This record gives sequence, structure tokens and C-alpha cells, in this order.
Amino acid sequence: MSLKDSITEDMKSALKAGDKDRLKVLRLILAAIKQVEIDTRKDLDDAAVLGVFDKMVKQRRDSVEQFTKGGRDDLAAIEQAEIAVLESYLPAKMDDAELDALIDEVITATGAESIRDMGKVMGAIKAKAAGRADMGIVGSRVKARLGA
Repeated sequence: MSLKDSITEDMKSALKAGDKDRLKVLRLILAAIKQVEIDTRKDLDDAAVLGVFDKMVKQRRDSVEQFTKGGRDDLAAIEQAEIAVLESYLPAKMDDAELDALIDEVITATGAESIRDMGKVMGAIKAKAAGRADMGIVGSRVKARLGA
């Protein structure tokens, strides 16, 4: 079963169980996926759905930060709850050792030697680590490895 189908089934279960908070988040997820599908005019595969999830999690983390700065802990708590639901669908995050091994592997495979090769390396890593690593952290580690 695809990730999108799994979310749809979970939405039905949440509706039957009366779990309004989870249902709200699942509907937001499906709406975001549908919007991307309409924009791109193609069905999303699991990797693309994970990309939508990453974007949604990042948006909510930014919101939590802003709400906390603004003294709106009630709204920050709602966003945190949404993050928890979103992260339940994401694959397990890579630990530092796995990430470093992947970076080394990709640098060797692409023959990257300088910062000019960073795009090649990041593209390959993004394909292999979709949803499992924060690309901001990966980018800084790749820069350090390539001597920037």
C-alpha cells in the first residue's frame, strides 16, 4: 500500500474513532498532497509524498518558533501536535554515523573534489536520504567535506 493510501485509511479510522485532532491533521496532509498533484499534474509517489511531509514539518517548526517568541504557547502546542502526527509517517532519521557514511559514499561515487561539485553530491544524497535527513545539516556537512 502506498503512503498516500495509508494516510487515507488512517483518516477513515480517525473519523470512525472520533479523533478530531488527528483527523484535522490527516485532512491537511491529504489536501497538501492533492494540491501538489494538481500543480504538477501527476500522481505523487512515496518519495514525493515524503517531500511534502518534510515541507509541512519545516513550516510547523517555524510556526512553533514564532508562536513561542510571541508568547502564544497554546498555538505552539497545537503545531507541536501536528508535527507529531506528521513525523509518525516519516521514516526513521539517519544517525550521524549513517549520514557521514552516506556522504562519503556519494562523494566517492560522484568523484566530487571541490565545492563546485556540491550540487551533484546533494542531488544524489537527497535521492537516497529522502525524509530521513535534514538537508540543511547535510548541506553544511558536505560543504565541510568538500573544503568550503
